[in-house]
Amino acid sequence: MSIEATFSLHYPGFALNVQLQLPARGVTALFGPSGCGKTTLLRCMAGLIRAPEGRLLVQGQFWQDGQRFVPVHQRSLGYVFQDAALFAHLNVRRNLQYGLARLAAAERRVDFDTVVQLLGLGALLERLPATLSGGERQRVSIGRALLGSPRLLLMDEPLAALDAARKQEILPYLEQLHDTLEIPVIYVSHASDEVARLADHLVLLREGSVLASGPLTETLARIELPLDLGEDAGVVLQAVVAERDSRWHLARVAFEGGSLWVRDGGHALGQRVRVRILARDISIALKKAVGTSVQNILPATLEHIAADSHPAQALLRLRAGPSPLLARLTQRAVADLALVPGSAVWLQIKAVALIG
Repeated sequence: MSIEATFSLHYPGFALNVQLQLPARGVTALFGPSGCGKTTLLRCMAGLIRAPEGRLLVQGQFWQDGQRFVPVHQRSLGYVFQDAALFAHLNVRRNLQYGLARLAAAERRVDFDTVVQLLGLGALLERLPATLSGGERQRVSIGRALLGSPRLLLMDEPLAALDAARKQEILPYLEQLHDTLEIPVIYVSHASDEVARLADHLVLLREGSVLASGPLTETLARIELPLDLGEDAGVVLQAVVAERDSRWHLARVAFEGGSLWVRDGGHALGQRVRVRILARDISIALKKAVGTSVQNILPATLEHIAADSHPAQALLRLRAGPSPLLARLTQRAVADLALVPGSAVWLQIKAVALIG
């Protein structure tokens, strides 16, 4: 099963033309700069905008094609906006129960108590929305959407209205939902840190068109794309906690292609985690360094060299085993090391972020 979406819309000064086949499991992030069409595409999928020539197939069910258009209230979807939009006169319990009200008991695939536990809402159930923080309100909004037992959950920049502290508060709950529930999520964001923590599949949009669509790590590593992430350029690797060093408060995480020492985040041995490695935090040597403070040194092969956003810099894609990595060097360093595609090198990774 998959999600197939084709939409074409034309407005003065903007056109949306997309054709996508997305996985029916995990989180797909729609990513790109403001005005690229992320929210317009999401609203087309919800049925809030009717694209006359649109086509949408969700897990075997047509919600729109040339012969039919299922109105938004008849689509089995949840929609989470930037603003939590809770019912001010209802407490948290009754806001959540609103998501259950329109479903027959036999159609309820998501359990109330499970959602309350996953989102940490137990202590909030009797409180009114006006007494909640922004992060708490958004968690209630997500819970209400989930309790509608949707076949598809759409999230339109749900953290954009939160400050940094509230954002860090809610991200772990979203990660738990990702790991626990089987509802596919389409997640709109222009924040690369959110995408790195949550997404499995990445759709890059620019000026209403799809630049690329594919698994998160491989898509982030496509340096031939005109995607300027600046200081956030890098990749996210799936890894497993293989060892913990209690003396130095470090953990070794293994991925396809090697292993890395990171700060110990308290994860259990064998637990799956994500690590984010930024291009700016990788240096390159032709021989394995000794007598260095850098703890993570890996053999790799250089695949591709591309121009970076500044003419003094280059962006390099490398492979450590099957895993892609990015490094940012000066053009002079590339020339001094005589680097070309196919070069065997050693990566010195100065910092690794364990992100969940």
